[in-house]
Amino acid sequence: MNILSTPTKHLRSSPLLATAAYVGLLIVLLFTVVTSISDLIDQRSEVAASANLLEQLEGHHAGAASKAAGEAMPSGSAYLEGATVTIAGAALLQRVASAVVKFGGNVLSTQLDVQSPSSRPGFLSMIASCEIEQPELQQLLYDLEAGMPFLFVDQLVVQTPTAASGPQPGKLHVLLAVSGQWRGAK
Repeated sequence: MNILSTPTKHLRSSPLLATAAYVGLLIVLLFTVVTSISDLIDQRSEVAASANLLEQLEGHHAGAASKAAGEAMPSGSAYLEGATVTIAGAALLQRVASAVVKFGGNVLSTQLDVQSPSSRPGFLSMIASCEIEQPELQQLLYDLEAGMPFLFVDQLVVQTPTAASGPQPGKLHVLLAVSGQWRGAK
């Protein structure tokens, strides 16, 4: 008599035991199928969420991202535009000057630093001297750094008005060093 034939003989003689083994195997198989399908659904939702995040980061769905975030994302290129370094520098000067004027300030002077030894490769820098009210200074800085193209405030020097200017507080004198990246000629 074979050792393996004994359990089989026992299952044949007991239909209740055979039915219980069959139902148990069926439950294990069903559990495995349901778990596999659940894992596939979870993976598909993770891939869809990652693809959605990638599209938002690339800026393809700025409208959908702004609805989700409750604010409008800035539009435009992240880089300074211009066929030459001179044109890109002029765009940088214009962007900063228009932001200062937008918040009620006055631009006193600007200086473009296209290729100095201290500047980073691919970046254009400028220095602007301006006057602006204290409450608008924070809005100006936010507008420069949060808008497009991406600009970086490298240095900020603020001088308060002197007491000789009168009892009413005047505008702050601000020295602002700003830089932005230029990709070069296309």
